[in-house]
Amino acid sequence: MARDTGRPLRADAQRNRDKILAAAVRVFTEEGLDAHFERIAREAGVGTGTLYRNFPTREILIEAAYRNEVARLCDAVPGLLAAMPPREALRAWMGRFIDYATAKLGMADALRAVVASGNDPYGHSHEMIQTAISTLMEAGIAAGALRSDIRPTDMFAALAGIALTSAKPEHRDQAERLLDLTLNGLKPAPPQLPEG
Repeated sequence: MARDTGRPLRADAQRNRDKILAAAVRVFTEEGLDAHFERIAREAGVGTGTLYRNFPTREILIEAAYRNEVARLCDAVPGLLAAMPPREALRAWMGRFIDYATAKLGMADALRAVVASGNDPYGHSHEMIQTAISTLMEAGIAAGALRSDIRPTDMFAALAGIALTSAKPEHRDQAERLLDLTLNGLKPAPPQLPEG
């Protein structure tokens, strides 16, 4: 990744890095492996020297952009839970998951090239996403808003299935319907009245 001196980046350097990573996701999604560093730098509003100083190779940039998308997805959980009830927070996060899956799908060729070069961009992404789902589901269960018999791994499988079939931008309406259907399936059953 970018050089690691152990010190946090200056605010302006961090902003540049964030802009580069966001632009890289957009450009690699649109152009795949044909993406040019010059276009990424231009879209990020930085010079190519700044881009190369932070990300000296295509593989390093692709991996950093992907890992940044995973981090953004997972880091959103506390803010969502602070801003809305757990069930709504889960639904908002599910939409973000589809955004992440759409970006990942768009970057598929670029990510395959990173894997072929011997790197593993996926590293801890599965565990990070599982932790995010677990946190959201635990909050929903504690609030009585979600069933307690569904595991986070089940939820991840459902989201992955929706992403597999509906992560392309042209299928977003279908993805939203499937997310709503999945969330409805997580409603706790009403209490049973005693017979008699």
